[in-house]
Amino acid sequence: MRKWPGILIFLFAVTCLATARADVLLLVHGYLGGAYSWDSSGITSILQQRGWQRAGVYVAGPAGVRLVPAAGTQADRKFYAANLASMAPMRVQVPQLQFILHAIEQRHPGEPITIIGHSAGGVVARTVLVLGGGRNVKTLITIASPHLGTVRAEQALDATDIPFPFSIMADFFGGKTYDIARDSRSLYVDLVRPHPGSFLFWLNALRHPDINYISVVRGQNGTGWGDYVVPAYSQDMNNVPALRGKSAVVTIAAGHALTPADGVVILDALSKTSAGK
Repeated sequence: MRKWPGILIFLFAVTCLATARADVLLLVHGYLGGAYSWDSSGITSILQQRGWQRAGVYVAGPAGVRLVPAAGTQADRKFYAANLASMAPMRVQVPQLQFILHAIEQRHPGEPITIIGHSAGGVVARTVLVLGGGRNVKTLITIASPHLGTVRAEQALDATDIPFPFSIMADFFGGKTYDIARDSRSLYVDLVRPHPGSFLFWLNALRHPDINYISVVRGQNGTGWGDYVVPAYSQDMNNVPALRGKSAVVTIAAGHALTPADGVVILDALSKTSAGK
C-alpha cells in the first residue's frame, strides 16, 4: 500500500474542507403566517436535530427589510426564515422576497440555496425565481401551494364584494374574520384559478429556471381535494404548463397547515438533491 507523506495528507484534508459544500435554506411562510409558523409546526426543531442551524429571520416591514440574526450564520448548514406581509398582493410580497434572497446571496456567496414555501409562500417563491431572482437557488420545495389557484380565493372575493352603502353594514357587523378577508382581497385576486389576464395564467406560462422542483401535496394520489384550502392538482407543480414532468411529488395525508411530517419530507428531499449533485 502506497504511503503518503504527512504534508500531502494535510494538504488533501485542507482541500476537502475548503471545497466542502455549505447549504442554505430559506423558509417562506404562507397566508396569515409568519416566520413563527415553522417553529410552531415543529419543523425548525426537526431541522436543528439533524444539524441545521438557525441563522436568522428577515423581517419585511413598511421601512424595508431587516435581519434579526441568530448564532448559526457561519454554520455549514443553516436556515433563514422570511417574514413577509402575508396579506399583501404578489406585487408587494415578491419584491420583499427578492430583497431577502439577494441579501442571503450577498452574505453567503456561491452557497447553494433551497427555498421552501408553504401555501401562498410557494407561489411567491416561484414568482421570484421566474423573474430572475436567486442565481444560487438549486431547489424549490412547495408545500400545499395553490399553483393553479383555489376556489377559496374566489369565494372570499365574492363574500367581500358588497357594494356601498351595504358595505358599511358589513364593515360594522362583519367581525375580525371579515376584516381580514376584506383587507386580503388583492391577494385573493392573485390566487384565483388561472384564466386569461389573471396572475397565475401569466406566471404559469413563463419559462422557469432549470432547478430541482419538489411538490409536497396534501391528499391521496394527487387527485381530488388535497385539503380544505387548495385542491391536490393545484399543489402539484407538474400541472403548471411550464413545469410538466419536472417536479418530484410527495403526498402527505394532512390538512393545509404545516406539520412535523413536512420536516421529515424536507430533510429527505435535501439528502436526495445533495446526493444527486
